[in-house]
Amino acid sequence: MNSTRTPLAAITAAICMISFAAAAQADPAGKWRVAFGSRPENDGALTLRISPEGGAPVDVETKITAKSSADKVAKTVRDSLRVSLGKGYHVETDDGEDVVIGREGKTPKFEVTLAGTTLTGLDVKIKKE
Repeated sequence: MNSTRTPLAAITAAICMISFAAAAQADPAGKWRVAFGSRPENDGALTLRISPEGGAPVDVETKITAKSSADKVAKTVRDSLRVSLGKGYHVETDDGEDVVIGREGKTPKFEVTLAGTTLTGLDVKIKKE
């Protein structure tokens, strides 16, 4: 009896994940804010994914040292994004511990997501402006 339920449960779970992924996608904006709080407990990396409408996503990995202040994390991420994204994006810090990413010129609207992190203790919040 369990052998019949297992494939059905797997199919149901897959359908739910696909539906959730589709609902979570495609909400681009012209400006995003990434806010940092707390301090990372370990050395590690943070990867932000910038996904322009109609374009290929760009993953930007930033190495962060343990116990860095939120201000230091924001400045490090800002510098990393500036180098990786180049023209078409304006990247700055705001309120010390926030990074604001905006499009310039004809750059399409985009999404910002946390693609991954190996840091513990660092609070990361991403929202549209």
